[in-house]
Amino acid sequence: MSRKATTTIAASQFAAALMGCTMLAGVPAAAYAQDEAAEGNPAAPEGASSQDTPDQTSSEQAGQTIRSLTVVGAERLEPDTVLSYIQLRVGGAYTAAAADQALKDLSATELFSDFSIRNDNGNVVIEVKENPIINRIVLEGNKKLKDDKILPEIHLAARQIFTRSKVRADVARIIELYKRQGRFAATVEPKMVMLDQNRVDIIFEITEGPKSKVRQINIIGNDAFSDGDLKGEMYTKETGFLKIFSSNTSYDPDRMAADQQQLRQFYLTQGYADFRVVSAVAELTPDKKDFIITYVVEEGKRYKFGDVKVESQLRDFDSDRLTSSLPMHKGDWYNAKTVEDTVESLTESAGAYGYAFANVQPQFSRNRDDLTMDVTFTIAEAPRVYIQRIDVNGNTLTQDKVVRREFRVAEGDAFNSLAVKRSTARINSLGYFQENFEINQVQGDDPGSIVLEANVQEQPTGELTLSAGFSSLESFILSGSIRQRNFRGRGQTVGLSANFSSYSRSASVSFTEPYLFDKNISTGIDIYRREYDNDYYNNDNETYSSATTGFQARVGVPLTEYLSVLGRYTLNFDDISLDENTFYTVNGDGDFTCDPILAGRYLCEAVGKRTTSMVGASLIYSNLDSRVRPTRGERATLSADFAGLGGDVRYARIRGDAAKYWNVGSGFIFSVTGEGGYIKGLKDRGEGENDVLLTDRFFLGEPQIRGFDIRGIGPRVLRVPYLTDEDGNQYLADYDANSVTDDALGGNAYYMARAELEIPLGSGAREMGLRPSIFVDAGSVFSLKAPRPLVDQPGGYFIPTRNSDGAALCQQTSGDESSVVTCPSVPDGGQLPDGVTALGRNISPFKEVFVGNTAKPRVAVGFGVDWNSPFGPFRINVSYPLLKYEGDDTKTFSFNVGTQF
Repeated sequence: MSRKATTTIAASQFAAALMGCTMLAGVPAAAYAQDEAAEGNPAAPEGASSQDTPDQTSSEQAGQTIRSLTVVGAERLEPDTVLSYIQLRVGGAYTAAAADQALKDLSATELFSDFSIRNDNGNVVIEVKENPIINRIVLEGNKKLKDDKILPEIHLAARQIFTRSKVRADVARIIELYKRQGRFAATVEPKMVMLDQNRVDIIFEITEGPKSKVRQINIIGNDAFSDGDLKGEMYTKETGFLKIFSSNTSYDPDRMAADQQQLRQFYLTQGYADFRVVSAVAELTPDKKDFIITYVVEEGKRYKFGDVKVESQLRDFDSDRLTSSLPMHKGDWYNAKTVEDTVESLTESAGAYGYAFANVQPQFSRNRDDLTMDVTFTIAEAPRVYIQRIDVNGNTLTQDKVVRREFRVAEGDAFNSLAVKRSTARINSLGYFQENFEINQVQGDDPGSIVLEANVQEQPTGELTLSAGFSSLESFILSGSIRQRNFRGRGQTVGLSANFSSYSRSASVSFTEPYLFDKNISTGIDIYRREYDNDYYNNDNETYSSATTGFQARVGVPLTEYLSVLGRYTLNFDDISLDENTFYTVNGDGDFTCDPILAGRYLCEAVGKRTTSMVGASLIYSNLDSRVRPTRGERATLSADFAGLGGDVRYARIRGDAAKYWNVGSGFIFSVTGEGGYIKGLKDRGEGENDVLLTDRFFLGEPQIRGFDIRGIGPRVLRVPYLTDEDGNQYLADYDANSVTDDALGGNAYYMARAELEIPLGSGAREMGLRPSIFVDAGSVFSLKAPRPLVDQPGGYFIPTRNSDGAALCQQTSGDESSVVTCPSVPDGGQLPDGVTALGRNISPFKEVFVGNTAKPRVAVGFGVDWNSPFGPFRINVSYPLLKYEGDDTKTFSFNVGTQF
């Protein structure tokens, strides 16, 4: 019942409601989150001050024998149950002390809202009024913390007995929940609404208040480093406009403790071995909205490394050799992180030789006189360990063999920590189990054995995705896919997808078997259909459309842990077509064909149906830490394809690409990628014609190189119109004029490179999925034979109308009558007889210009943001081309957005 509903209480219930409101008088009316829950003042037990106090406990009644005990007012409780809570008994003595203790006992039960004891000549009457039953709990005013976050945390619940102590405890608990959210000004006011049948609604009126921010961070005692340097090392940040997306600006005591450890870690990496945080105080501002944090630090002296050495008790490790390979040297500034990394490196090295339980301990000797720190790394004696067995637990759907085949060690092998680490990475890469999966190492049956446990927690591997969105490239987009990455628990992948946009349509079915016949051989097949309209690339003036139907079969075999080879066979049926009503005419032979004047010679060459039968192979190297979002490692691929095993197309193509990722610290990820390729036609198509068809060449532009439009780089033919000035003189329009038709031809060779730095934001922005980056893109497409241009005719072009035999048609006028006739043979001078006019189309004058065929790099810089928005994935890029060449199409802004449901 809401507070508004309380106004409808019947008059007969007013007195009961008034009494119910007074029952909460002991509950704080409002409690502030920055204060502890108020403690009630010491008082007599509840009900001890009722109107029926034991006034019969005078001296003349002291010691009177109890003849009977009667309970009045109990409804849910049996009288014997009430009597069991007190010590008064029939036949016992009734005294003032005994009555007072009975009242305290009844109060301690918290079952009664009022109670009293009356003695009438030994007949003792115990009158009680039971606490009401809670009908429901109502939360009002809670917007930041929903009901499902608060109700499970409090004690009161529907159908329970109401008690004031539980109300006080629940008020304190709700306030504590808001404190964890950084809302230290939150208040909670409990109210009660009496109902019939001794029931009650409990209402918690919550005023959440603003989130308490960190207004200022003060650091006292720092001389070696500025406040800004030290604040940059902390998790907690000062509030400000630039921190609008950060959740680290709110006050959090746990984060404040972590910041002290961050300060200490930072100073230890800079050589200040005696650094300590003297005090850390968080003060609430007078308006109770923000905090001011003050750290008092003592930096101490800066140390250098003294003598550093390794003392190994393992017979396989030479102490002198290990000492010479240490990363730190005498005279270097002391760095605790380097010491920590060295311990980890020595431990891994020992594990690689089978010492699973090797213990590496650094021993420090501080020399305060010369400010040096001697470090001795001691590798204690440990037994060499063998793997007794490998256990896989927790997999209900996934077969054991799917997990076991990813292990780089086998039962009975010598323990190898590097192989175990690699096994962990391979199992994680499957994507079938929980994130951050780790292989546990358990002592075996004897000191020389170990058991490896893969305790997995399966997660859903089926994916059903429907997405819709808008792209600056493809306008409206609609796509859907269904995929199962662990089909039947065998690790197989099956998928079905379909995509539709204003310019493209595609559908595909795929199947992948990673281990054929349980051998380390991967196989797969893809069947697809793809359709494209060329206005996707041609300024909304559709020229050609292409449709490809085909399949690809592939087989992969690993050569080493990180190197594999992939073979494939592809069969494509391509159909390149032009709008016949727009680009076709009847030629002199009577054939209805593509007209170069309307479409361009290069497009007419591409039109037709062809079959491509192609084999290829790829050599792949990868040691990336993640296939989805890598942060460190390298990847390289070298591919070669040959088309000509039958079919109509013959060419050889080679491509290569490589990438390297660095985690440069503090959440920054730097990457460098590069790729290139070359294609060589093996079928001579005639003088002046390119051996490689238009649809098989390389193209570059957005999204490969940002800052340029799609297919905006490389060889192209511009149809530049002739314009006429005021004096009737003709001149060519500027190449970038809107009236220029731009057709990208692609090239036989290309290269591109990219350097990108992903910039970390606060945890709040990370939770929103924001990942900004800055980048530099460069590349070029080139190596194309200049196509044969049309003969330049400043007077324009005339396309005659022909009949089915290929004869040109004319309009012949005789008197008032006219008729369409076959054009007569043209006499000397090319003039038609009087009264005869040739039928056809006049094309405004233009000139074909071939540009862009250069290997010189195009370069663009910019920044972009990836955002996993509530509407779906979103990417925005703002780019500026630094280097461009004649004919290039630039583009400053691009975006892509979609949604999933």
